[in-house]
Amino acid sequence: FSCNLSDLLYSFLGLLYQEYRDKSTREEIETRRLQDSQTDPEETSPSEETPSEAEPTSTIENKAPPQINLLRNSNSRFNLWQDLPEVQSSGVLSILQPDEIKLQEAMFELVTSEASYYKSLNLLVSHFMENERLKKILHQSEAHILFSNVLDVMAVSERFLLDLEQRVEENIVISDVCDIVYQHTVNHFSVYITYVSNQTYQERAYKQLLQDKPAFREVISLLELDPKCKGLSFSSFLILPFQRITRLKLLVQNILKKVEEKSDRESTALDAHKELETVVKACNEGVRKMSRTEQMISIQKKLEFKIKSVPIISHSRWLLKQGELQQMNGPKTSRTLRTKKLFREIYLFLFNDLLVICRQIPGDKYQVFDSAPRGLLRVEELEDQGQSLANVFILRLLENADDREASYMLKASSQSEMKRWMISLAPNRRTKFVSFTSRLVDCPQIQCVHPYVAQQPDELSLELADVLNILDKTDDGWIFGERLHDQERGWFPSSMGEEILNPKIRAQNLKECFRVHKSDDSQRRKLGSRNRQ
Repeated sequence: FSCNLSDLLYSFLGLLYQEYRDKSTREEIETRRLQDSQTDPEETSPSEETPSEAEPTSTIENKAPPQINLLRNSNSRFNLWQDLPEVQSSGVLSILQPDEIKLQEAMFELVTSEASYYKSLNLLVSHFMENERLKKILHQSEAHILFSNVLDVMAVSERFLLDLEQRVEENIVISDVCDIVYQHTVNHFSVYITYVSNQTYQERAYKQLLQDKPAFREVISLLELDPKCKGLSFSSFLILPFQRITRLKLLVQNILKKVEEKSDRESTALDAHKELETVVKACNEGVRKMSRTEQMISIQKKLEFKIKSVPIISHSRWLLKQGELQQMNGPKTSRTLRTKKLFREIYLFLFNDLLVICRQIPGDKYQVFDSAPRGLLRVEELEDQGQSLANVFILRLLENADDREASYMLKASSQSEMKRWMISLAPNRRTKFVSFTSRLVDCPQIQCVHPYVAQQPDELSLELADVLNILDKTDDGWIFGERLHDQERGWFPSSMGEEILNPKIRAQNLKECFRVHKSDDSQRRKLGSRNRQ
């Protein structure tokens, strides 16, 4: 490039990262909606092989380079690779194949989005963290919890961006970016794990400061009103690193879907994706570990054992689900039914390796009267036997606290609550639809059009444009889904998404996912290591 790329990026990147992210995900949703409605579902049956993106589907597509309409709003000042003056004047657009142009756009988006992210990080530091009034209000320890190691994160982003810019400046046609992603993920991205693991304390400290320090609240409000922030909240800046590391993985996935199969670039993209996935998992684990430890201590304090005491707190144990169910009382005799309540409240704490069955007692306490390892639980749904037995299922403990088999007939408050308990208690039980790992060609799918924050441990938080396989659904508006890009499972309201009706698009989504997550064979690993040497 004849001009300095940094100046070029900043000249047309008028977006803060939050704006970029929101626009790009909404564009992704609209693109998928368009694809879903354009192709006649009758054309492709679910059992047919779906053509990859590399195969042209029409003569029009062959003739004209595709316009990747990410952030097509001209007011956003976000440009595409093919819009760069140097690219326009070079004549490469008439030489390159449409698939290579798509790949160039995918790689260029990774670079420009990093520039947008760095711009937002810079604002977090210069506008908020280094504000003199804020410095005087915050104690050093408060500032440390609030901003954590954001300076390290920003330094890593700057170094990463410089290497990406240098690569783009080498040639108008970008050779690769995933090798750079790989090197930086392995050598520098551990700063993200430190930052994200502090998130629980950060959120709590922020809420506490807003509540306890009116001066802090006032300064933050004034800073948020500054035009530089474009109406975005302080908390949206604090969460940037976690959003970025997750988004970076998706951007590499997007590149991986477009590179030639069995090529050096595919090998490099797979390696970069694998390392990013490791960092994202460590970030998630860091957040969970902080909150789980506190939660386990809190539960332990509430339990009183009627049976032999079971130690609850363990580094490898966490809560999966808790809540009240109705237990059918006594032997099923007509006298019992006439003289006693048919059902009685019990309370369950289900951990990843243990079930504890209790009754609630005064003083926000729970008396434990039975328990069993989670691996020794079985569930069975009762066929509909009238209103009184609606949403009833059998829970069988193959070995309970007394080392014997025990059965409980339990009633949930709704169909969704019953299904949620049954899936949590016996996770290997067959769901209504197939799972991602079964590798079947078709499965109901949904894309997220409204973000959702999980309210319970068995729920799944959703980001805009997430695509999920539907594993189960209930009549009262809940879906049990498996997200394609990371195979995380959980429940969410069906109103958060739109079902993908076109079997061709569903098959394409699955095919792309199998490619991203295919196991690394030894030959590919050797090729990847040779490329990096």
